[in-house]
Amino acid sequence: MSGGGEEDSGPDLAAGIPAADVAEGAMLAGHVGDDTVLVARVGGELFAIGAHCTHYHGPLADGLIVGHAVRCPWHHAHFCLRTGEALAAPAIDPVGHWTVEERDGTIVVRARADAPAKPKRAGGPRRVVIAGGGAAGYAAAEMLRREGFDGGVTMVSADAAAPYDRPNCSKDYLAGSAPAEWMPLRDDAWYADHDIDLRLGAEITSLDPGAKTVELGSGGELAYDALLLALGGEPRPLPIPGFDRAEVFTLRSLADADAIIRAAEGAKRVAVVGASFIALEVAAALRRRGIEVHVAAPEAIPLSRVLGDELGGWVRGLHEENGVVFHLGRKIEGWDGARLALDDGVVEADFVVAGTGVAPRTGLAAAARLTVENGVVVDRTLKTSAPGVYAAGDLARFPDAHTGELIRVEHWVHAERQGQHVARSIMGDTAPFDDTPFFWSVHYGATINYVGHAEGFDAVTIDGSLAGQDAAARFMKSGKLLAVATVGRDVESLRAGVAFEREPA
Repeated sequence: MSGGGEEDSGPDLAAGIPAADVAEGAMLAGHVGDDTVLVARVGGELFAIGAHCTHYHGPLADGLIVGHAVRCPWHHAHFCLRTGEALAAPAIDPVGHWTVEERDGTIVVRARADAPAKPKRAGGPRRVVIAGGGAAGYAAAEMLRREGFDGGVTMVSADAAAPYDRPNCSKDYLAGSAPAEWMPLRDDAWYADHDIDLRLGAEITSLDPGAKTVELGSGGELAYDALLLALGGEPRPLPIPGFDRAEVFTLRSLADADAIIRAAEGAKRVAVVGASFIALEVAAALRRRGIEVHVAAPEAIPLSRVLGDELGGWVRGLHEENGVVFHLGRKIEGWDGARLALDDGVVEADFVVAGTGVAPRTGLAAAARLTVENGVVVDRTLKTSAPGVYAAGDLARFPDAHTGELIRVEHWVHAERQGQHVARSIMGDTAPFDDTPFFWSVHYGATINYVGHAEGFDAVTIDGSLAGQDAAARFMKSGKLLAVATVGRDVESLRAGVAFEREPA
């Protein structure tokens, strides 16, 4: 987290630095007492905010200034240079900010400043119901309260756990290097303190858009003025003999991760079915636990549909260097509790993890006669076909600001930003949602940052060295750039995102 606890680094900003050290459009990290602080100059004005992102502690000085905000190089969070507010997910908490002045050729950072209080905002919808406790649902609830919404907020989540860091379920948490206490996005008291009625282990079973009510599986109903559908997705079932056995796991929730961790205790070998990002992150995490990992999938090259053959082949090489055994181009025929049958033989294993994608949870919307087509269709403000009903996250199919086409993405950051946008829309903001999709994936310390969206592409160009983890891949279709994936080029990834924002459909 930004603030105290940092080691002193860079110059002592309280003692002063030469004004020439911070040129126009530049940033410099230093310290004020025990706090690491970033000084930036934009439009001739100086700003001083906390130097580390509040998401995963990324160094903001290595990021990019866009307008009066700085973007984190690691996961693309945005922070206001004037106030330190986290303007865009995945960061939610602000960084600190300080008063700063320039006098006689010297920049001096003074006292830490209080964040400006936002007034309560009455009027408009008074009862907001959020269906789902994942990224989009949590981000919407948090933004409603942050922006001063003083009406009722009820979040209904089928999960047994309060909102948590879902991407970590397949990364450090599954690998055993992130403790359980890191996973909740907020402690339990936060929801009560912010007057959010969080109902866990609960499910909405029907929606009546005309009456503006939802019915709960436990009985009773909730009335709403605004409803957010943020139900996410569910693992696609595989019609393979034996995949209903207890030794076959999917990974969608914290409970799923815990079940896999328990299965891994004392296990010697696991078979991972599928070569998706989640499947390969699971493979990497279980290798870090010392388990022999075999990956079986029908495709010839992992991730080639998303990343192309060269980048997908490089990812395969990373896994093979770390001991993963691949069985690619294979049909999976069944599981008998000890052996995974393939069309060319068997893989003996203690358990199986199936990582073959998710389907959007559209049943509730379809039953209520909302427009559903590979997701719940929304307009550019994320409104569905029913008045007062919004959709965000994995189940939302929305107009891509870059191409104008309807797309659906399954990215944590994008879900959070859509939830934040819905919150602002509920309070009267009419701006369209125009954020560029972004996700990251980590494999044995190598991070792929992907910005944009390319469901299909006819050309991929790669410059730099994948072997040296210094490369960028550009995905084109009919001559139009759709997405950029980078390895070891964080600022280039940020710049690609900005370029997409400035080139609308």
